[in-house]
Amino acid sequence: MKKVIAVSALGAIALAGGIAMAQTGETRAPGAPTTRADATARADARFDRLDADKDGKLTEQDRAARGKERADRMFAALDADKNGQVSRAEFDAAREKRMERREARGEHGKRGRHGMAHRGFGRDGMRGPGGPGGMRGKLDANGDGAVTRAEFQAPALAMFDRVDADKDGTITLEERQAARAAWRAKRSGS
Repeated sequence: MKKVIAVSALGAIALAGGIAMAQTGETRAPGAPTTRADATARADARFDRLDADKDGKLTEQDRAARGKERADRMFAALDADKNGQVSRAEFDAAREKRMERREARGEHGKRGRHGMAHRGFGRDGMRGPGGPGGMRGKLDANGDGAVTRAEFQAPALAMFDRVDADKDGTITLEERQAARAAWRAKRSGS
């Protein structure tokens, strides 16, 4: 179970790295080698985005601030006439639009293995609860209730080191494909 959680966490961090690249405008050709410095920069960009109060650590206050920002954006998107209230018609129109987008992406009716709608990774790049036993708790290596930049980078760099088979500080397309194949095999129980 611990390995499954660790693999999931590292997959989330790898996904977060790709998101951070997109947010910072960094582009990389598909299959281009990735260096350890790239992995560090992506983790740092992600950390900076998550650190709402810019105090150098991720805390529950940062999470609450991001949640409020997200709620404010969602409300603003629903409030079509910008009158500070969401009418039933605005709510229904937004729902219809969302359903059309899902259908266009082929997501309509997708269910996960537990029968729940597939939601993917949360906006913070992690699945599951954020409490002490959740992913944030696993990142908080010293258990002080805050995740430092070093604690945040550690799993991303550990993942990089595992994928960098020849230990030359660069992950090639072949190394990435081999790691992905190994992860799929492990996940399917082969």
